[in-house]
Amino acid sequence: MPCTFREVITLRNFEFFEPTTIEDASSLLTKYNGKARLLAGGTDLIIEMKARTATPEYVISLEKIPGLAGIDYDENSGLRIGALTRMRTLEKDSLIRERYTALAEGAGEVGGVQIRHLATIGGNISHGSPAADTAAPLLALGAQVKIASADGERVVPIETFFLGPGQTVLNTGEIVTAFECPPRGENEGSQYIKQKIREVMDLAFVGVASSAKSDNGTVSDVKIGLAAVAPTPLRATNAEAIVNGNSLTADLLEQAADAASAQSSPISDLRCSAEHRREMVGVLTQRTLQAAATRAQG
Repeated sequence: MPCTFREVITLRNFEFFEPTTIEDASSLLTKYNGKARLLAGGTDLIIEMKARTATPEYVISLEKIPGLAGIDYDENSGLRIGALTRMRTLEKDSLIRERYTALAEGAGEVGGVQIRHLATIGGNISHGSPAADTAAPLLALGAQVKIASADGERVVPIETFFLGPGQTVLNTGEIVTAFECPPRGENEGSQYIKQKIREVMDLAFVGVASSAKSDNGTVSDVKIGLAAVAPTPLRATNAEAIVNGNSLTADLLEQAADAASAQSSPISDLRCSAEHRREMVGVLTQRTLQAAATRAQG
């Protein structure tokens, strides 16, 4: 008779809350400061709880708070994405795929399809990972992060949101509620490329996203986001300055690649060396810039 093995995983006991307003969720976070965690999609938190790397005494679900999921677009004000919007929704949405292509590509790189049906963009960013797959696209698309608490709301640029590995600007009681990106026209394009070991379900060891407008071969409003190559996701501003207002010649792309590589500060780990990461920043900067400009031209 064949033997079977069943792994039994027990979680530490915790108290579960399902608030229906941001104010109540924020008050609970503040009340149980240091002992509570938010639950959105749960794709990070549940794994951490199973591994006992996170043992919260209180878990606060955001699922029953209205208005935290969904995609809205206005030609004047631009794009709004609720923090509880699922990765699979972003990956498949026709507007995101057409106008904010890098974000659809980044969302499509998160885990396997089962994970993307659960994982949320708010969780992906709030976790503070330098390798978050939506971070570089949001940087390249000029995103703003909406933050709320019982005391009110504030908005911060995505490039100032990250402070270090696992660290963000969120204060006690604050919750990410949405992301906003400027409107985009037909003469704008973007691309995200992630280098990884396996085809699916692997962290990026380099992620680069570029966005640009194109007018008769001249690119402008260029933004380049880098992930997994510094303590935080960051903008390659030196490379942006080199190509802005110019045509993307081979020489200019090479200069931009060198500038982006120099602005990165990768580490070596079990997955990849710092030298390889820095080299790939340059390679992917060239590729994504060229693709963004091509897509902008239609």
